[in-house]
Amino acid sequence: MVGVAIFLAGRGFGQDAAQTNSAPPPMATNSAALKEQNFNLHLQATYVGDWHSSFPAQYSGPNSLDTHSATAETVSADVFLGARLWQGAEFHLDGLFWQGFGFNHTLGMEAFPSAQAYKIGSPAGNVAPVRVFIRQTFGLGGDEEPVLDDTLHLAGQQDVSRITLTVGEISVLDIFDQNSYAGDSTSQFLNWALVGNEAWDYPADSLGYTTGFAAEFNQPNWTARYGMFQMPSVQNGMAMNQQYLDAWGMVTELERRFVLHHYPGAVRLLAFLNRVNSGTYADALDSPVRPAVVIAQNYCLNYGFGLNAEYELTKGIGVFTRLGWNAGQTPDWAYADVNKSGSAGLSINGAFWSRTNDTVGLAGVVNGISRVQQQFLADGGLGILAGDGTLNYGLEQTLETYYKAQIWKNIYATADYQYVINPAYNKDRGPVSILSMRLHWEF
Repeated sequence: MVGVAIFLAGRGFGQDAAQTNSAPPPMATNSAALKEQNFNLHLQATYVGDWHSSFPAQYSGPNSLDTHSATAETVSADVFLGARLWQGAEFHLDGLFWQGFGFNHTLGMEAFPSAQAYKIGSPAGNVAPVRVFIRQTFGLGGDEEPVLDDTLHLAGQQDVSRITLTVGEISVLDIFDQNSYAGDSTSQFLNWALVGNEAWDYPADSLGYTTGFAAEFNQPNWTARYGMFQMPSVQNGMAMNQQYLDAWGMVTELERRFVLHHYPGAVRLLAFLNRVNSGTYADALDSPVRPAVVIAQNYCLNYGFGLNAEYELTKGIGVFTRLGWNAGQTPDWAYADVNKSGSAGLSINGAFWSRTNDTVGLAGVVNGISRVQQQFLADGGLGILAGDGTLNYGLEQTLETYYKAQIWKNIYATADYQYVINPAYNKDRGPVSILSMRLHWEF
């Protein structure tokens, strides 16, 4: 059993994205100016205990979820330090501690039930600096808005119209594919597919971080973003490819914010292009080698698109959706084996029952893969998370609901239930029920 480490952290990403978008929706320009902060410290610790039921399966393979009931535990923790360097410039450092494993060492389901379970678990615990970056903001004049003190921002004022540059090691989800209701597994939905768009094979090592550069152009009602980042040397690897001109992941995003019937919303359109040293599924299937295996032969491209939308229906009730697609002719390299994905859900604030710091959420996810990847898995191929030895293909479908309750001040407890049909796209396996308990502390 994993011990609950007494280690401290700020809101982090363990496949979870902090709500750290440097282009938040504009606030009223007459808001009281915040005192400029030169230094901050934030701490966080999160424990997750998971259990899944036994379930029927006609066969199992190297990456299959264990058919017997099982438990898993993880602890993650971060220490966040921020410092103001000069006018408009901030330096941020995130030291991560993690311990434990997801089910079957994080294998067997694409919409994996705990984004707090890293792909490389640790039985005794491990420590690494996972965010080390500088953010430079250039104000363009005009109205200003306050910046609140949080894990990756120093309090102060900034121009609504601005250019923001970020360089260093980050989680790409710190900037792109943000969502107010589904993006932080320490306080919202736990499932991977509800933290980010699983059809976006976003650049990351096995912990979920990478090195690169992002630029953002913010206006009162919209933001345009571009980023270029390193990709792993091998699929799902920790080491990053140092051939910067040959291997990379590029992403662009356009966000449009709006107010409809006095309630805020946003729509974000995303496109990505990745280049990695890989091979294609077609080449693997043409080879007589079985089980099928993709052999890295040359640098290949993968591309795709995503839609991310959110809207506050009424005070305290928000809805969201994500849709994603990628070409699916080469292996997904860093995130999950997903070529098409759709999710939707709602989040309700506890103010309706006099618990303003509580939240209840409900969401569904549907994931799928291309025909050529279906054949690859049917011929015994292995993906990042999938590989049952053969495949009776069906869309993987997941339902998640949770209730988060404030226990005391900044301590929260969450009860979470998930139900998965066709885990890893296999109609010959499942369905499976998953219960989770999450304890979260932040400062």
